[in-house]
Amino acid sequence: MTRHHTPLILIALAAIGCNNPALAKTPQTDADAPRRIADAILAAQIEANGVPGMAAAVTRDGTLIWVGTAGYRDLERKLPVDPDTSFRLASVSKLLTATAAIMLHDRKQLDLDAPVQRYLPGVRLSWPAEITPRQLAAHMSGIPHYQDVDAARGKVRFGSVNEAVAIFANRPLLFAPGTRYQYSSYGYTLLSAAIEGAADMPFLSFVSRAMIQDLPLRPDLAPDPAHDTVAYEFEGGAIRPAAAHDYSYSWGGAGFRGTAHGVALFGARVMRDGFLSPKARAVMWTPSLMNDGTPVMEGEDRIAFGWRIRTDNDGQQIAHHAGAAIGARSALMLYPERGESVALLSNAVWVSDITETAAMLAAPFQADPTGPQTRCPIWASQYSGSFGDKPVTGTVRFAMTDGICRGTLGLGNAAGDWFDALPQASTDGLAVISILPGDRLDRGALVTPSGTYDFRRQPDGSFVAALSPARKFVVRLQR
Repeated sequence: MTRHHTPLILIALAAIGCNNPALAKTPQTDADAPRRIADAILAAQIEANGVPGMAAAVTRDGTLIWVGTAGYRDLERKLPVDPDTSFRLASVSKLLTATAAIMLHDRKQLDLDAPVQRYLPGVRLSWPAEITPRQLAAHMSGIPHYQDVDAARGKVRFGSVNEAVAIFANRPLLFAPGTRYQYSSYGYTLLSAAIEGAADMPFLSFVSRAMIQDLPLRPDLAPDPAHDTVAYEFEGGAIRPAAAHDYSYSWGGAGFRGTAHGVALFGARVMRDGFLSPKARAVMWTPSLMNDGTPVMEGEDRIAFGWRIRTDNDGQQIAHHAGAAIGARSALMLYPERGESVALLSNAVWVSDITETAAMLAAPFQADPTGPQTRCPIWASQYSGSFGDKPVTGTVRFAMTDGICRGTLGLGNAAGDWFDALPQASTDGLAVISILPGDRLDRGALVTPSGTYDFRRQPDGSFVAALSPARKFVVRLQR
């Protein structure tokens, strides 16, 4: 197996050291261990996926507790990602839009179940069916997502949200509103127009003044060469700069950008009383229902008002959204019961389970050090097990590095074949990093080209990482 990208592990580690001087100079105490582990996971992830640059951040109770950076924001100029690097947010932008609508609802300025036409005095929709803000936010309006005719989108600057609505206002609906789920960024363009009407000011102005005025978040309007990352894309396994793209066709669906800590702090703000009332937040996170009472679902997620709701393996509720766009892969995940927010941003689209990756970057800050303790398996040299429905074997090596149990699972088997088929990179081995410091491996992060996964020890002594409900990687260590 060969890599199709320049190895980035040294770049990532250098970026972490250079761009987080406060973290780098902090004594390596137990209190500092979660940050060191999260840094190690992020560095291993960028090495595995070949993305030029990534950044992540975690907050707890409104306080920033970690910012991690890895790789480059500009490969040609050798400029590393730093905490102030601004990334495209892609569909994480929808969370700004959904929250803006809920804020207006909280102020009794927007009825979530009223016909959206009520808030669009300057726009005439062609659909006979009435569509509501709630249906737009939950993707059950029937408005189509991007279609073949939209292939050239991003080459035109629309002067207003209403001009952008005109792109699709005369297209037929895919189904009667409230009867099906169909993801639609254009639906968020229309929702942003309704926000304009309810707020009586331009959508971008309302979001800026009411929600993010003091955060490093902004619409992707004018470039900021001092902080913006270059947008990259994979082509034939190699990375290259992506063409320029204008998001004025859907500011509310995909058009914001910001830093990792800015996104995480926005998530923390959403959980804060005073920004939204508890009642409004409950409305926002209540799973949506179709006209017949059927829950609106996508995969394991229940679709609420823009946010996706699920429960993790430890029974914690998560409110989240991920995004993919030209030059961007992004995620924002909230743990309301813990008061924690985690953001993960990257400057290229990659085949990824980015929500799972964000969760594993937060895991070192959530781990219980008093739980079961299994010593780091430095004795192991082989493993056997299964990948999906196929048996696998391989070499393995573990060692204590910087006070953390770390290992590598050799491939050359069905797991390696599956990862090698991904467009962005191939690999000879997968990193395993314990999420707890010291001589132990009760639970680790399995870092792969498609993302980072929970690698948990089972009662029978094996370790299991679920890449999907149908594809589990089972590993039994051997001498």
